[in-house]
Amino acid sequence: MAQNSIDPGEFVSALEALAKEKHINKEVLFSAIESALISAYKKNFGKTANVRATIDRVTGQVEVLARKTVVEEVEDPQAEISLEEARAIHPRYEIGDLAEIRATPRDFGRIAAQTAKQVVVQHIREAERGVIYEEYIEKENEILTAIVQRVENRQVLVELGRTEGLLEPNQQMPGEEYAPGDRLKVYVLEVSKMSRGPQVLVSRTHPGLVKRLFEIEVPEIRSGIVQIRSIAREAGQRTKMAVHSTDTMIDPVGSCVGPRGMRVENVVAELKTEKIDIIKWSADPAEYIANALNPARVISVFVAEKEKAARIIVPDNQLSLAIGKEGQNARLAAKLTGWKIDIKPESGFYGEEQ
Repeated sequence: MAQNSIDPGEFVSALEALAKEKHINKEVLFSAIESALISAYKKNFGKTANVRATIDRVTGQVEVLARKTVVEEVEDPQAEISLEEARAIHPRYEIGDLAEIRATPRDFGRIAAQTAKQVVVQHIREAERGVIYEEYIEKENEILTAIVQRVENRQVLVELGRTEGLLEPNQQMPGEEYAPGDRLKVYVLEVSKMSRGPQVLVSRTHPGLVKRLFEIEVPEIRSGIVQIRSIAREAGQRTKMAVHSTDTMIDPVGSCVGPRGMRVENVVAELKTEKIDIIKWSADPAEYIANALNPARVISVFVAEKEKAARIIVPDNQLSLAIGKEGQNARLAAKLTGWKIDIKPESGFYGEEQ
């Protein structure tokens, strides 16, 4: 290696090839190395020095230039140069000009090589982080297979392929245990740029997880014949999903349940026995609300369009089923349909009418 170069020809060609491969702007790399060389010079040869570092874009030759003010009488040799000395460098210099003087130390080639390597490695890392971010930002609102890496303070870190994901406590299914090596499906909530690389927040509780799982299992959903119109979920316990078919010959509920119930069973298995009610969506609010209260049988539905509220009449022996344990069935039906729901037993309602 020459004293003041970084493997001249090889360095430049290697840098150009690297910039092309990693999609890094070549000039940005050169400028970053030059800035780092100034810091390296100051660290090793004088903190207060005013210097400029240059790398020849063709030969790779490194040069450090000290910048000094041209004065009549030098008081600070670090920052000033006499007019006579300045004009010996170039006759154009005048008092007050900033003269540049070659100040490359004899051993600077080795320092320059180390500095360039550090800068290049840093930029490669940044470029790779950028590529990973672009890859995963496109996976927002999708599901991925994750492998649990470790659990720290109830936070679960999972491997998602080229990066890690974070499953926070509020995105974990109630009662679900996680151990290193476990494989599970997760929903990608958000991808953010961070200094150490992209941060991918994932969820096991988001309704989108159920939607994407059914898209995987049901060809009719992937093709668009069957549409998922709404999902209401209480993760780990129960989900209600309203489906609609654009083809009258295709049963949307049957398509999602699958032959011998295999399709819905595969989804339930991934959700650790969470119950799933698949109901038929309807443009008629009364019919839709009645369907949403499945598995309870509904006698009649009275709707108040303006208030978007409905009163539902059920047989007396169906009241507890319609309301559900701790009100869950009614609560999910209301969330699914977007209507306020008031459930009355048949005897009580008609008794009121009389």
